[in-house]
Parts: sequence; C-alpha cells; structure tokens
Amino acid sequence: MAVHGVSRSTRDLDLFVIARECLSPAYWDSLRTAEFDVNIQEGDTEDPLAGVVRLTAADQPPVDIVVGKPAWQAEILSRATETEIEGISVPVADPADLILLKLYAGGPQDAWDIQQLLACEERSAVIRGVERHLEALPEECRALWARLRS
Repeated sequence: MAVHGVSRSTRDLDLFVIARECLSPAYWDSLRTAEFDVNIQEGDTEDPLAGVVRLTAADQPPVDIVVGKPAWQAEILSRATETEIEGISVPVADPADLILLKLYAGGPQDAWDIQQLLACEERSAVIRGVERHLEALPEECRALWARLRS
C-alpha cells in the first residue's frame, strides 16, 4: 500500500507468493535457529488463501508471507514490476492488481484500502485495469467491486 502512496498505521511488510512450500515448517528451519519466530497458518478449503506465514524478530516489524491459491493470482505476480524498497529491488503489484487481491480478501480493511487506492490521479486507468481482470474473480468479489464503485 505504501508503495502506491497509501499511508497506513501498520509497519508490517506483506509479501505475496504462490509457492505452497512456504507453508511447510521445514522450509523455515534455518530461520528458526536465527532467533526468528515463524507462525504458519494454513487456510482451509473455504479460505481464499492457501495460508499466511508471519515472521517476527525482536525489535523488527513483522513480515507476512501471504500464500495465494488460484491461477489468476500467479498472473498478478507475472505482471508485477521491480520496485526498490529500502535498497532492495522487489516485484510489486500495480494498484489494479492490488485491488483485485483486496477484492478477493473482501474484509472491511480491504474495502478501505481499495477506496484509498482509487483516490489517485490515475483512477480511470486503475479502474480499467481492475475491470480487465475482474471476471477471473468469484461473484462476491465482483459484487463488492460494484458496491465500492457506486
């Protein structure tokens, strides 16, 4: 959100991946020995995500590894562009793709985030970007989009 100019009170960093191996405790064994706490939450069949891994270390903001499920989410990763954040180059979803992910999550904070992302100078282009890929999302996501647009 911050990369796209939306200021929030949280300091955590969210990373989005499709790699389900992140949900295996063995994947994180080397970090656990380096004084990191690793909390793995696997999603169930009804969850829109495969799961979330929260990494925490003393005196550092947490890092959430959000593990996606559907194929359309992999397409978002393929469209991400490299952006430098605190000296590190990382792929970042554009505002339209971030809105698609927020629509899929569908919570109250996600709706607020969407409204903030739409309050930009490129609003028309962002809306076109969302609507270009909206059909890949479930009906309830499209209904939320319609409510937020009205």
